[in-house]
Amino acid sequence: MDVSGHLIRPTEGIKTDARAEVGLCGEGMSLPRLLLLVLLIRRGALVCRLQGKAQPPEFTKAGDFVTGGIFTFRTGYRDIVPTFQTLPDRPTINLREFQFAQTMIFAIEEINQNPAILPNHTMGYKIYNSCGMSNIIRSALDLVNGQEEIIDERNCTNADNLSHFATCACLSNREVFPSFFRTIPSDLYQSRALAKLVKHFRWTWVGAISNKNEYGINGIAAFMKAAQEEGVCIEYYRAFEQTGPLHELAKVVESVKYSTSKVIVAFMSHREVDVLVTELFKQNITGLQWVGSDAWITEDALTSSEGNSLLVGSLGFTVSKAQIPGLEEHMRRLRPSQFPDSQFVRDLWEDTFDCVLNDTANTQRKPCDGFGSVQTVESYFTTVSELRFTNNVYKSVYAVSHALHNLVPVSVCSESCPPGKHKALQKRKHICCYDCVPCAEGEISNITDSMDCFKCPIDYWPNARRDVCILKEIEFLSYAELMGIVLTCICLIGAMVTTAIASVFFHFRETPIVRANNSELSFLLLFSLTLCFLCSLTFIGRPTQWSCMLRHTAFGITFVLCISCVLGKTLVVLMAFRATLPASNVMKWFGPAQQRLSVLCLTFIQVVICILWLTINPPFPYKNMNYYKEKIILECALGSPVGFWAVLGYIGFLAMLCFVLAFLARKLPDNFNEAKFITFSMLIFWAVWIAFIPAYVSSPGKFTVAVEIFAIISSSYGLLICIFIPKCYVILLRPEQNTKSHIMVRTKDIQY
Repeated sequence: MDVSGHLIRPTEGIKTDARAEVGLCGEGMSLPRLLLLVLLIRRGALVCRLQGKAQPPEFTKAGDFVTGGIFTFRTGYRDIVPTFQTLPDRPTINLREFQFAQTMIFAIEEINQNPAILPNHTMGYKIYNSCGMSNIIRSALDLVNGQEEIIDERNCTNADNLSHFATCACLSNREVFPSFFRTIPSDLYQSRALAKLVKHFRWTWVGAISNKNEYGINGIAAFMKAAQEEGVCIEYYRAFEQTGPLHELAKVVESVKYSTSKVIVAFMSHREVDVLVTELFKQNITGLQWVGSDAWITEDALTSSEGNSLLVGSLGFTVSKAQIPGLEEHMRRLRPSQFPDSQFVRDLWEDTFDCVLNDTANTQRKPCDGFGSVQTVESYFTTVSELRFTNNVYKSVYAVSHALHNLVPVSVCSESCPPGKHKALQKRKHICCYDCVPCAEGEISNITDSMDCFKCPIDYWPNARRDVCILKEIEFLSYAELMGIVLTCICLIGAMVTTAIASVFFHFRETPIVRANNSELSFLLLFSLTLCFLCSLTFIGRPTQWSCMLRHTAFGITFVLCISCVLGKTLVVLMAFRATLPASNVMKWFGPAQQRLSVLCLTFIQVVICILWLTINPPFPYKNMNYYKEKIILECALGSPVGFWAVLGYIGFLAMLCFVLAFLARKLPDNFNEAKFITFSMLIFWAVWIAFIPAYVSSPGKFTVAVEIFAIISSSYGLLICIFIPKCYVILLRPEQNTKSHIMVRTKDIQY
């Protein structure tokens, strides 16, 4: 348990007895030496440099208290003789170890759902799949200290170790292993019980065999001492290791073969038993009574041993069975999608269903169809009828949670300041007395009892608890949001209506009402209105360098083209009635060619303004952080405000000129009311754009863009409706008025 109270990382599954998976891959360092090494690092002033990196954890879950586990999901190679010339296949899957890991996860999830344990807190886990002493050491150091390159007294964390499997009596030495705990009895009690068992059957002449490590040596020594007290004599004692030299195994076999005792007490792991009985079977040494330690006496793996018939009738003690409600359902709900980063779960799934998942390289198996379920699979993993050591894992997790839950008695002047706050010392009081002050706006603290808060980077903002800097939300008018969708639809509808009107005019292009006022200007005006509607779309979407330059220039040029056409139509109306006066030849100076030239010249001036604007200081994307502190407004900066207002000013000048001329022609006869309609359209235009300026200046963020789009659309619709809808009404619904006689008026009706 971390003395600071931040993390608890019990190192599950590090075995110290003969059953340990630590030495399974051929490395023989025992756990007491491992723990002693860790303690030396922790207690002394030595510096330990990390050699290599641990594999990432197989299963992880965040929580207020993180519990660590180390298990060995793969436990060696069966029926394979290493040649040391090619890499061996993947080692055998150990379903029991995987069941241990899933039991740990099940217990943690069960505790998190229990409001009576650790209320308002959650437990998490980091579970490693490690094989071999060096890999287990790396995983243990990663759990305790992370991946620090150099570990010394400044960054070495004190953590408790809690084992469900380690029974070595040596671990009861509190001076050497002060932070080791377990949920399984010491071998001292088992050794004494085995001595009494042998005495009970009056076997007073026995042989003794053990592992050549602390588990076996200490366990068999305790047995022999207790056996001597019970009056049992030991004929011989031999020790060997599965990975040791062959001559040691030969000595053991020779002792058994030529001994007179018929009872063997074996204090070792199932791997040593497997090797030994296989050799005895090959030499036809039978008729022995085996008494074993709990490390192998119930081990299912021995049923496939070549000499398993020699073990029939073996006696020993084992951990009592237990039931864990809900565990079987938890096991049968296993899916690869629950642990997408776990390669072991993928391998287990493929081996169980003899298929291959989508992104693996194995093409010799059929693809997994996604409907596989362990609900109908019977294996050691899903079997919960023999929960022995598994129950110890379950109890270990609950022991940790209850220990954390009971850490309530405290004697402090001030409670610890959680992340998001910092210490503020109280005046004229001890340094242990302080206030917890929330971090200022824009600052965070991400550790407990922080003395200061620090500012988030410019693109980040604190979360609600002010313990993490998160990316600021970026705001712009998007096509995906409701306002963007509505404006897009209105723009497209305007463009389609304009196109439809142009189609009507083209179909009735030979009629008097279309020809009366220069049909070329009418079609050019309709074309420019279509562009006005479509250019509004450039204001929607994420601003880029090109879209920022395009949106204002396209708007300015298309609008000037539009107003120039309206101005040309206004001049045509005035000139047409002026031409009816005697001796007037004004239309000679403002014919179709001059009209086209005037529109071209007026538009060219705006093009020059836009080119100068884009050349000198063009618009560009800009992250505006002035309106909101917690989010960024992505907008188009004007670049040169002079260029922007010059574009708008020129549009306003042409619109004012058009309005004045149309106003002067307002008293023309009603039958020819083109000037009156132009006046109405200019009134709408000026009303919209006069209201636009204060709204544009005061609207924040994406609403500024929405106001600009609304102004463009409104003025475009105003021109379209006022100038063209009345004509369409006459063309389509009042064709009797679409005659030359109805349109022509006499000059005597004109008032100036």
